[in-house]
Amino acid sequence: MSGQLEKIAASPVWVRVTPFAVFLVLTQIQVLSDGAGKYWIYLAKTLVAAWLLWQFRRQISEMRWAFGWEGIAAGVAGFVMWVGLDHLAPYLLVSPEMLRFGGEVDAAGTWNPFTQFGATAALAWFFFAVRLLGSSLVVPCLEEVFYRSLAYRWIIDQDFLKLPLNIVKPLPMLIACAVFAATHSEIVHAFLYALLMHWVVWRRNRLGDAMTAHAITNCLLACWVVFRPDWRYW
Repeated sequence: MSGQLEKIAASPVWVRVTPFAVFLVLTQIQVLSDGAGKYWIYLAKTLVAAWLLWQFRRQISEMRWAFGWEGIAAGVAGFVMWVGLDHLAPYLLVSPEMLRFGGEVDAAGTWNPFTQFGATAALAWFFFAVRLLGSSLVVPCLEEVFYRSLAYRWIIDQDFLKLPLNIVKPLPMLIACAVFAATHSEIVHAFLYALLMHWVVWRRNRLGDAMTAHAITNCLLACWVVFRPDWRYW
């Protein structure tokens, strides 16, 4: 590791915040980009986040994939809930893309590589694969480490590593779920999904099952997006 990475790795908080924060910053750059640029930035932010997680894998000891039945069931249930709530739950009216200078966008195709590059273009399928892998492998690690491992426990006690992952404190849990929901356009979906991920962690006292659940949900949503097609979720 370089000197700067070693400094980050020495802090239990920063080692869990940095990959997530870098991903968010690059996401804002992506949102402000037009045309093909936003697809290349998505690739860049996915690779950078994956590299940071790899660099800090020893310091983030809870970031280990696990495959209990709870995670698998919750992953499928989360997908069904996310799609099924569309006509029942309100959306945050401003999506991330609409924050760009207050402009309006087509909510049905704000991130559609097949529109950008052509229905049969190799680049379109390449960027679909990038987003599929990014949302299914990188994002679950980033978000579960940040929200379920760090944020929730840190709200309870800033010396969060002394707390078990399955500690139950209703108010801090609701706050962590609300923060998670605030970063998604489907705020009701996201809040309920965060509660589901907390349940998965509580069941086994490990983060890996929630990572697996998150990966399954995002993978199923990616397949729904491209094969239905229904691009609102991207």
